[in-house]
Amino acid sequence: MDDAVRGYVDALSAKNRALFDRVHGLILDVHPDAIVALSYKMPSYQVGSRRIYVGVWQHGVSLYGWGGDRDAGFTARHPDLISGRATIRLRSGPAADAIDDDELRDLFRAALAP
Repeated sequence: MDDAVRGYVDALSAKNRALFDRVHGLILDVHPDAIVALSYKMPSYQVGSRRIYVGVWQHGVSLYGWGGDRDAGFTARHPDLISGRATIRLRSGPAADAIDDDELRDLFRAALAP
């Protein structure tokens, strides 16, 4: 993790830090080779030519760049988490806690697949 990303993470509120840490850890669990850098003022995870962006907002964490054809069926199972055309919004607390880690791993694996 570069210094810009470290600064972003260090500035997170305690409310959303746990959810960010969970998402960050799960992405690196399935793609330990991912390059983590700040892009569009948020952490991005790059594997080859694929990227996923993780933005932390008041509601929790938003995921961008995953592509509708590379989500391992996640959005079909959780249509209520879609915001706009290509944003997955994970709200901190019980809503995000209800989503199994394996399901998120499958999403990240598919989103960053070559």
